[in-house]
This record gives sequence, C-alpha cells and structure tokens, in this order.
Amino acid sequence: MNQDFNPLKSKQLFAHPERLSKESAWNEHVPFAMLLVELQRPRVIVELGTHCGVSYCAFCQAVRETGAGASCYAVDTWAGDGHTGPYGGDVYQNLKAHHKQYESFSQLLRMTFDEALQQVPDESVDLLHIDGLHTYEAVKRDYNTWLPKMSERGIILFHDTVVTERGFGVHQLWRELTPSFPHFNFEHGCGLGVLAVGKDQPEAVINFLQTANANASTTRELFSSLGRRVQAEIVLADMGEEKRVLSPLKITCRNLCKLLLLRSGFLRKS
Repeated sequence: MNQDFNPLKSKQLFAHPERLSKESAWNEHVPFAMLLVELQRPRVIVELGTHCGVSYCAFCQAVRETGAGASCYAVDTWAGDGHTGPYGGDVYQNLKAHHKQYESFSQLLRMTFDEALQQVPDESVDLLHIDGLHTYEAVKRDYNTWLPKMSERGIILFHDTVVTERGFGVHQLWRELTPSFPHFNFEHGCGLGVLAVGKDQPEAVINFLQTANANASTTRELFSSLGRRVQAEIVLADMGEEKRVLSPLKITCRNLCKLLLLRSGFLRKS
C-alpha cells in the first residue's frame, strides 16, 4: 500500500556530504542524490560527466552508508567540453585521491561515453545521471544511446533542466520526454530532472514521486532550502568559521524542515 513520502524518516537527506566544491553547480542537489540512493537502493549507478565529482561522490557516499551494494561507474575524459571549458590535470587527480575510499565498488572510467557503452551490459543500470555536453543534440544522443542500458527499475537524472542560455538544450529534451514517464523537476541549482523510465519502480520511489507532484511547491521549497544549507557549508568552511557555526545550522535546518512539513500537512502535531 502506497504511503506519503516523509523526509524526516530519511537518514541520508540530512547526512553531511564529504565532498563539495565551490566550482560545482551540483552542490545544491547533493541532499536529493543521497536520498535517492536510500529510496531506490540501486544495483548499478552510472554517471556520464563527472568533472570534480560532487554528484558522483554523493552517490558513492550514500551507497557506502546505506549498504546498498551498488556497483558504480563514473564516465568522463576529464578533458572538458564546450560548456565547461578545458579541465586542469589536477581535477582528475584530486578526485582520484578522494575516490580511493570507494574503490571496492566504484570505478572511474576515463573514456568517452560511447566507449563506456561496451563496459555496461544492457538492461543493467538502475540509476543514470546524464551531465555531459548540454546542447540539445548531445544530451539527446546520450539519452538515446544509454536508454537500452536501463533496467526495469531505471531512473535517469538530467542536470540543468532550467538553463536556457549558452546553447543549453536539456530543457528542450526534458519537455519532450516527460509526457511519457513519471517525473519530477527541481528548479533550484540550475534544475534537476528525475525521470522514472523503468516500469517496475521501488515503492519508496513511487511514494516520493506521488508526494512530490501532489505537493510540488512545498517539495521544491524543502529541497531548495536543503541545497542552500549545503552551499552555506561551503561558504562557511571557506571563511574558516565551520566549527563555530555549522553544528547549530544543521539543527536549525532540521527544525525548519519539520515546520514546513507541518504547515503543508505532511505531518500532524502530536
């Protein structure tokens, strides 16, 4: 029997991310990334376009902490593209050093997306994150070539779904795909689209999507607030004030979440 999604029951939603970066546009979606691993418990995770690894390491951290038992693959040339510009050599080396703790279940595949297709069996991927070159033609090709790899529980994440300038075309593909699949779109942090392409989703994922769509504005406000908390951690750490300010900020964030849920009717006062 389906039940409403209750974020206060999640451990990963409020977990402290071990890898963040001032240069990453993904920081504000880390809480959802870790929550999704907790809800879906994917068996195989693939990320196309990893850069400094904020999103990918969030997946890996959640896999380790939940005991999900997933095999994880990050695919990138770590050379850059037309939107990111060229990467310095230190980007890959820095990620590789942090990634050592995940090597028992995770691999960094330094190759093109097409080359990686040969490494992954068809119908095996439960969670795919597409975050490569963001032109319409490129992201549509990534979607079409990797769709056969998706399992019956498959979920695809698209970053930058609300960005319309600089030749970004993810928003266009997102509009084309959403009529065909259960979905939800976060509008903060440049946008993150959640597309449930598999027909046999875990009950926890179904509950989340149903609750999120029934309470779209509240859901977006909640995850945007959690994302701003993560961004605040980066700023505070950079200012050297993390120890003094961060702990009470986390407590305040949890209390704010509870207040939002009470006001929206997700929770009832006891």
